[in-house]
Amino acid sequence: MQAPSPEDLRSTPSRSSPARLGHTPSPIQSHRQSFTESLRGHPPSPRATRQPSLSQAQLQELLNNPPTAGTADPRFAGKDWQTIGVGELCDPADLRWVELDSGIEDATNVLINSGAHVLLVRHRKDERAAHATYDYRDLTQYLLFATGQLQPDEEHFPIFTSLAKKAQAGQMIPLRDAKGLGNKEPFMTLPSNAYLTHAIEVFGGGVHRIVIVEEGSDNVVGILSQLRLVKFLWENGRNFPIIDRLYSQTIKDLGIGSQQTISINGDKALKEALKLMNNEGLTSLAVVDNQSNVIGNISNVDVKLLTKSSSAPLLDNTCIHFISVILSTRGMNDGKDSFPVFHINPYSTLAHTVAKLVATKAHRMWVTDSPSPSLASSSPPQLSQPSVPHPPSHLSSLPQSNPPFLPLSNTPSVSASALPGANMGGRLAGVVSLTDILNLFARASGLHPTDPDERRRQRRRSSSSSMMRGSLDSARSSSLDVSTSSIKR
Repeated sequence: MQAPSPEDLRSTPSRSSPARLGHTPSPIQSHRQSFTESLRGHPPSPRATRQPSLSQAQLQELLNNPPTAGTADPRFAGKDWQTIGVGELCDPADLRWVELDSGIEDATNVLINSGAHVLLVRHRKDERAAHATYDYRDLTQYLLFATGQLQPDEEHFPIFTSLAKKAQAGQMIPLRDAKGLGNKEPFMTLPSNAYLTHAIEVFGGGVHRIVIVEEGSDNVVGILSQLRLVKFLWENGRNFPIIDRLYSQTIKDLGIGSQQTISINGDKALKEALKLMNNEGLTSLAVVDNQSNVIGNISNVDVKLLTKSSSAPLLDNTCIHFISVILSTRGMNDGKDSFPVFHINPYSTLAHTVAKLVATKAHRMWVTDSPSPSLASSSPPQLSQPSVPHPPSHLSSLPQSNPPFLPLSNTPSVSASALPGANMGGRLAGVVSLTDILNLFARASGLHPTDPDERRRQRRRSSSSSMMRGSLDSARSSSLDVSTSSIKR
């Protein structure tokens, strides 16, 4: 019997090869027979007449119901999610601490370099009890203060005056003082043995994170965030039928989200976007063009790119320009191009929406309709050097995440049409947040979360209460950077 030739071996189809979306044929698969090979009488490779792995209907089904990122935890198989303790979702190794008397520069270094989204604040290093948190919303507010954008009302005037004097004298500003710049989200705690039902009711009302403590003490054992809970329910959804059956339904049919959105035009200055986020109590903001098409997203976490004195021109440059800096920085960090993917449409399934939120670690998805014609998208990109003057040379700098983006003096402003993926969005029509999704899960499970809209109104009132009627020039720091109720079961 004649041994098979190498061509026969290459032509043998694999019976176990899975269907792969976007699979690119290898050079072997796209091999064209030469004239000599055709005379050998060998049958052509079955791959030459191979049908597409996925039909259009199957492809759409995959987009609507994407596979979960990760495997289900066997610990929770066959278990009712409502009887799972919040402590089971926490890891003490994730905790990052600073002290109340730590300088805001040191605290910000820890926040950025650790990769954490929030730091726990305690009185002493030997404590395990937290009294407050420090996150990127706090950093945003301090940066606004340091650049003279945040101005106090009568109640906060003494605090601002004291901080301004310390900043001008080059003294360290401790977290204890900086936390007094304005009211923040309530500091919520739950004992580790409390059920997830307690957490989902709190989250469904608009609270973004809960500090988990040991039963019967104030010692912290973990932090549970909205995103972590949504990710857990997504990866283990098949174990929780009440929630799993919701994933195949569309956002429109479920009636979740809000049509009242807050956005900013891409031509507005970045400092206006930061002030808007601070005043409205937002963690992220949609950036739109003149036709209200979504062209990007700015979040509080992005302010880590503003903590060096050389970043001063960014505040007066446009939001579009800052988005280009964000995408360039992500590209250098990830080793590949980054595209804005923070949008869905009314007919996106809940599974598609949650998969995007988990993948991007975002707090909300912008709901868009079909893109509107835009003059910006039809005209060639217009690049111009920023006209903002550089900050004074005496400004000190704060280390930022690596690798740094290009020097600002060499970074041109860009138009909306120059942004990667600028034409992938559409007209802004609404927003779906983690709060909306957890509120849905809570109601579907027979729980009674508080109204998230009322929580949003309270947050906006507390945020705007730190703005004053006049100008406080003395609040301008000598440095742009940041150097200078328990619920239990």
